[in-house]
Amino acid sequence: MKRRSFLSLAPLSLAGIPTAGLANTLSSESKPVLTLAHITDVHIRPDDDIPNRFLRCLETIKKNRIDFFLNTGDSIHAADYSDITRDRVLEQWKTWDNCMSSLKAYEVYSCIGNHDPWWAAPSKEDPMYGVAYAAKRASMPHRYYHFQKKNWHFIVLDGNNPGITLDPEQMEWLKLKLSEIKKGEFALLMSHYPILTVTGTFEGGQHKDHKELKKLFYQYKDQVKVCLSGHQHLLDRAWYNGVHYFCNGAMSGFWWGEGDKRSAAPYYYQETPPGYAILKLYADGSLENNYMPLTIK
Repeated sequence: MKRRSFLSLAPLSLAGIPTAGLANTLSSESKPVLTLAHITDVHIRPDDDIPNRFLRCLETIKKNRIDFFLNTGDSIHAADYSDITRDRVLEQWKTWDNCMSSLKAYEVYSCIGNHDPWWAAPSKEDPMYGVAYAAKRASMPHRYYHFQKKNWHFIVLDGNNPGITLDPEQMEWLKLKLSEIKKGEFALLMSHYPILTVTGTFEGGQHKDHKELKKLFYQYKDQVKVCLSGHQHLLDRAWYNGVHYFCNGAMSGFWWGEGDKRSAAPYYYQETPPGYAILKLYADGSLENNYMPLTIK
């Protein structure tokens, strides 16, 4: 048995912290065609020296040989509460922009988290209102979109709709995009909210249209390989009908704070440390997902 095939069946740990693990698919390839960093739930804000702490984390991530970044939202701390002012929203996005300037050498592909849109704008006609403005500030081409790298398709979803679902327009678009994936090509889907998660019992937040998505993924089971998410601030993996679901913790851990009585250690959210994931994607559709804890104090 090849070494990586063996590892795919074995549990991993890093500094005593279980990782999200390797996918249990086997590969005949020796090298990945793509290596990427997955960050999520950064919750950036200018307070508490958080920008400098985040920049130190990015420098650590850049030590890996990665091709690009995926960011599954909640990029800023919070724009969604009723008492958030325009100035506070702008302040947070400016902080995000300043930090992202350190990644000029990389492409960063983002989706929108529930804390990113500003709903307290004076009206829906305000240019800063809602999801569209958040997508613009996160340098996204649209609130949901698709891109391709090598023989992997990346499908970025927006679940910020009533009930945490894809709206009908987006669902039809997703069906079309999956139908266009050719034999020998594969799909990675990313969303802020998990589509399937082990931690839903603890935190909620799972897509409510997961049954419809499950049927759709099974229809394209040869293409759909992995779904990435955040939102929970918890680390888990699930595997169902050949699809790997990775909820990769949170860069901010306990929102950059030291935690509470549920925290297993300082800065943890429950038992999950702050961190990021490194994914390796192979030409045959197999993949690896390793969670890398970070020191954020």
